[in-house]
Amino acid sequence: MNRKVSGLEGKEGSGPFGGPIASSDTAPSPQADHEYTPRSPAKYGAPWGTITTEPQPKRPYASQTTIDAISDRLSSRDRAILQSVDEHQFLTARHIGILHFDSIAPDARSRITRRVLSRLRELRVLAATERQIGGVHAGSQSLVHRVGPVGDRILHDRTDRARRTSEPSLRFLRHRMAVADAHVALIAADREAQIDLESSVVEPATSRAFTGPGASRRIIKPDLYAETAASRDSEFVQAWFIEVDLGTESIPTLLRKCRDYAAYRQSGIEQDQHGSFPIVIWSITHRDPAKADNRRQALTAAIVADRGLPNALFRIVAPEQLLPLIQSGGTL
Repeated sequence: MNRKVSGLEGKEGSGPFGGPIASSDTAPSPQADHEYTPRSPAKYGAPWGTITTEPQPKRPYASQTTIDAISDRLSSRDRAILQSVDEHQFLTARHIGILHFDSIAPDARSRITRRVLSRLRELRVLAATERQIGGVHAGSQSLVHRVGPVGDRILHDRTDRARRTSEPSLRFLRHRMAVADAHVALIAADREAQIDLESSVVEPATSRAFTGPGASRRIIKPDLYAETAASRDSEFVQAWFIEVDLGTESIPTLLRKCRDYAAYRQSGIEQDQHGSFPIVIWSITHRDPAKADNRRQALTAAIVADRGLPNALFRIVAPEQLLPLIQSGGTL
């Protein structure tokens, strides 16, 4: 069934809008690696390379023969895990457990996930960052995984050395974990039939380039793009650009990003390609709940006060309101 993507149609001043702004190794063991059918890449996003920054200390070079041998030993689930980590740049064992071990009983899932990830790290298919994330990611689940040098060469068919990377800043890592939290939550909701997630990708696969005012080259980089339907039988699909803010950017900075979205909508590119423009969701939080609420109210007020911004284009919510908002079609 061909579905029509619904959202904000047309450029500024035309077409309907949504509702009001929301309120302020060895071979895998049968037990650990039973037969696995990966989710459709078109539904949950395509892999993208890891970040490239400064060189790390040299590691033993793996010959192409070694790379090929390791690649041949990877199960379909091993490869799916590698692709998921590559797409998100960083994932915890908790994320990976939800994405790729959901069919395993909860009492065994964590143990089997850790065992598989340990094997992939030993093979250097995956690597662990030196930083660990606390809070809900604490304890044995706090290890943060990235693509390892062997995994990079397998993914990108490299015959030379893998791309070099450096440790991410804690601020950057926390943001990537929050984006992964949002994405994994949508995938889990789709599996539980709470939403119908047609497709989704994370930044940088979400990037859109366009020509802004004065013929300037502009680009928007949503943290997450998703298309959802109210039900499996629904004729229409709603598109979303999702931005995750942890209280590290100023309100004027967030407002400038809102203006970039409005300028991109004015270009008409998205509408020409998909028929309508996605609703932009700001998922805003802070370690201090009072400050988080104040920031949501402040951004809402700033958008309303800016005459150049179409208010109906944006929704501002707390992270726990993201799924209910999408379930409601944007009218929460």
